[in-house]
Amino acid sequence: MASVARDIRKKATAPLRPVRLGKLDPVIEQRAGGVIYIRAAQELGPYHDKLSQPLEHWAEIAPDRLFLAQRDAKGEWRKLTYSQVLASVKRIGAALLRRGLSADKPIVVLSGNDIEHALLGLAAMYVGIPYAPISAAYSLMSSDFGKLRTIINLLTPGLVFANDGGPFARAIYETIPDAIELVVTRNPLGDRKTTLFADLLGAEDPAGVAAAHAKVTPDSIAKFLFTSGSTGNPKAVINTHRMLCSNQAMLASGFTFVADEPPVVVDWLPWSHTFGSNHNFNMVLTYGGSLYIDDGNPTPSGVPKTARNLREIAPTIYFNVPKGYEALIAHFRADEVLRRNFFSRLKVLFYAGAGLNETTWAELTRLAVETTGERIIFLSSLGSTETAPLALACSWDFDRPGNIGLPAPGVELKLVPNDGKLEARLRGPHITPGYWRQDELTRDAFDEEGFYKIGDALKFVDPDDPGQGLLFDGRIAEDFKLSTGTWVSVGPLRARFVDHFAPYVRDAVFAGADRDDIAALIFPDVEACRSFGGLASDAPPSAIIEAPAVRAKFAELLTKLAAASPGSSTRVERLLLMADPPSMDKGEMTDKGSINQRAVLKNRATLVDELYAVPLSSRVIAAEGNH
Repeated sequence: MASVARDIRKKATAPLRPVRLGKLDPVIEQRAGGVIYIRAAQELGPYHDKLSQPLEHWAEIAPDRLFLAQRDAKGEWRKLTYSQVLASVKRIGAALLRRGLSADKPIVVLSGNDIEHALLGLAAMYVGIPYAPISAAYSLMSSDFGKLRTIINLLTPGLVFANDGGPFARAIYETIPDAIELVVTRNPLGDRKTTLFADLLGAEDPAGVAAAHAKVTPDSIAKFLFTSGSTGNPKAVINTHRMLCSNQAMLASGFTFVADEPPVVVDWLPWSHTFGSNHNFNMVLTYGGSLYIDDGNPTPSGVPKTARNLREIAPTIYFNVPKGYEALIAHFRADEVLRRNFFSRLKVLFYAGAGLNETTWAELTRLAVETTGERIIFLSSLGSTETAPLALACSWDFDRPGNIGLPAPGVELKLVPNDGKLEARLRGPHITPGYWRQDELTRDAFDEEGFYKIGDALKFVDPDDPGQGLLFDGRIAEDFKLSTGTWVSVGPLRARFVDHFAPYVRDAVFAGADRDDIAALIFPDVEACRSFGGLASDAPPSAIIEAPAVRAKFAELLTKLAAASPGSSTRVERLLLMADPPSMDKGEMTDKGSINQRAVLKNRATLVDELYAVPLSSRVIAAEGNH
């Protein structure tokens, strides 16, 4: 890790590519009991009343500008301009109004990002009908459809859309009652009445659409977004137009460059989550940009697609999760054309969803400097589905990953002492009014002053200089105490652990509550371990994790990490490699790949017992000197 930090500092001598960013000055108030209130000195700028307003604006002043692009079946870019999108939105809106849909009978979207999904969602919001984009994983990766069934029962939709009836057929048959209208782009289900998406582009109703549009207010429900379920079951978060529009003004107050020229974005992040939809899609829409829908993702089969798209389309800002950046590095190294195109006009590398490790940070910086002679600034923020999502943002150059910045204008941050940590709570126009049809959960989510309890702990980069920003300090629900009474902060520990074991670990879950020390259950990166262990391509995961070379490497790395961790709250004594991946149906993994620590520990309690068994199990790997 020290060599990585030195490499970052060395590359920091290269000039930073110019980019216009806003300044955030914190105003801090300390009250009784150690409670700290922080807000920005800057005022929140004006924002739209509803998301249809920027669509109408750009359709009027830049009608022929590209808004949405997606590869077709032949691999060519299918493109729609702002004027074409608005025209389709109004026609689809007329079709939706004829169906009598409402908040009590909303639209549910089962499939992922595509042009039809975008048109349907924009049309629904235009005429005041809430819609709910649901993670495609709940239909395509689940075996029992338990989460999808719960969502359908909660929402009671009046219309359900899937882009392709084929792959979604089983989920539809299992969870969607026959009385609910089904719409597909292609491959209608043969034994069930199905409407083709093209039929929604039928008869116009200018007067009816205009009247419905006029009734949409800032407090109208735009959509329902479901939480990922990393600390519990997914919840239906109400998203109003006020939330979404004010959040774009908050975003632009720090990332001011988005208003300088229309942003060009190549993005795979799913619209069923607030990062991909409310943050990225809405940014492109609000500031008149162009969105190329990336058909790739951070998987072995998906990364080459993303690399292909980035080889053709040069983004001005790039969004990804840390795993996505890690997966792209090999492609950047191997392909000079890709590398030059990607960095050619890039202003910002933005990451969220998890902590970016310093190894990835340093390598991307090296590639940018070698390709362009300039560093590209890394930026991040903090937020959640309930906060639309941006609440805190880092809008300045920082010498290492992890700085989540300061509250954006319009955001009030409250830091409450909680067992030695500072628990974050948020208030502002970007905060959800609550959870749909879940009143008790709504009441529990807010404190007596109306602050939303996000569940994260934060700490200052420098307590003596609050203007340097804040760092994520773990999820309150994940942290635990050892038998000595020492708190273990799981979030920072996980980030440090996975970074140290890169590239051999995908994720780690930590045990130790009411025990003497910390032990870890490891989800290994099977392919990275396979190549290191010299195993055949058809070797099963169970054989890979048992290979002597693999076990020896993990023992070596664990011993080094333990030696560099003098305190019991950060020292991991033992680990166990698991062949079985995390289960979505059992709640161990969310649809976006996050690990639910509590679910893994509960479901794999026998493995936790094995970690602490005396004598030491033959499957457990211990740091040297801790057998």
